Amino acid sequence: MNRMMTLVGMAALVGLMMVLPGCGGGGGPSGGSPDVNGALTGTLRVQGDTPQPAAGKIAFDSTRDGYRQIYVMNADGTGVTRLTYADADDGEADWSPDGSKIVFSRLRPGNCDIYVMNADGSAVTRLTKHVAMDLSPAWSPDGSKIAFTSLRNGLDDIYVMNANGGGVTRLTHSAAIDADPTWSPDGSKIAFHSSRTGNNDIYVMNANGGGVVRLTHNSTPDGGAAWSPDGRKIAFMSWWRTDDNVDIYVMNPDGTGVTRLTHSNAFDAAPEWSPDGVRIAFWSDRSGNGDIYAMNAAGHGLTRLTDNDALDEAPAWWAP
Repeated sequence: MNRMMTLVGMAALVGLMMVLPGCGGGGGPSGGSPDVNGALTGTLRVQGDTPQPAAGKIAFDSTRDGYRQIYVMNADGTGVTRLTYADADDGEADWSPDGSKIVFSRLRPGNCDIYVMNADGSAVTRLTKHVAMDLSPAWSPDGSKIAFTSLRNGLDDIYVMNANGGGVTRLTHSAAIDADPTWSPDGSKIAFHSSRTGNNDIYVMNANGGGVVRLTHNSTPDGGAAWSPDGRKIAFMSWWRTDDNVDIYVMNPDGTGVTRLTHSNAFDAAPEWSPDGVRIAFWSDRSGNGDIYAMNAAGHGLTRLTDNDALDEAPAWWAP
C-alpha cells in the first residue's frame, strides 16, 4: 500500500526533509485549496487505450474540505464519501486485508501518530503514542502486523507492531533515512526506500529486518514502492530518471527489468496496484493540481478518477 508522497514528501528523497501525506504540513483551513462544493461528477476521462474494468474501493486523502482528510470512492471515481472529520491532517490510508478497517496517520501540532478506524470511518482508535513522529503505516497481508516509519530514534527507521499497537519492534538501524515500508504479498519481505548510500533508492529486506538488498541504483531519487498482488513486480516512482519530472516505473522484485509507465511533464507519484493486478492507481498534478488517476498495468488506458480544485493524493485500493 502502500504507499504515497506529496511534493514536499519527495523533498525527503533528496535529504531535505521527510514529510509524507497526512504528516506533511500545509493542511488545515488555511492550507490547500478546498473545493467548496465537495462533489465530483463521476465522469471518467480516458486517455489512450480503453481501460480495463475496475472493481472495489479506493481510499485517498484530500484537502477539499480544508484539512487533509481521508475519503473513499468506488474504483471508477464515483460515490466519494468522507471518512475522517478531525481538526488535524489525516492521510496515508491503508486497508486491512479483509477490508474491514483502515490504518492511517494523523498530524497534530508537533507530532504525528498512527490510528485505525472501521472502513466506514467509525471507531477511530490511536495506536501509537510516542513523542516522535510515527507515519506511513502498512498492513501485513495476514492482518496481524503493521509496519511503519518512525523518528523515535532520531532518524527515520522502519518499525513493526501488532495490529492493536502493541509489540513495537525496530527493523532498520542504519544512519540514514529508511522509510515508507510496503509488504510483499506473502508477507515474507518488506520493500522501503533509503538514503543509506547518499541517494534515495529502493531496498527490500526480510520481514524481520534481515537480508537487506538494494534494488535500484539510480543517480536520482526513487521511492514509493508497491508490490503487485502476485509478487512478480514492484511499481515505484522516480525523480528525474529521464527528464525533469517524476514518473511511475515498474521492475522485477530483484531490481531488473525497469520499465517506465508514465511519460508526462508532471509529478506522477504513489503507485498502487488494483487487487487483481490489472490496474495501477496513482496521483498526478498533470491537470494543474493533484488528482487520482488509474492506468492499465502496462501504462495504457489512463483514466482520471477525481476532478476538483483541491489536492487528492495517496490512493489505497481494496476489493473483496
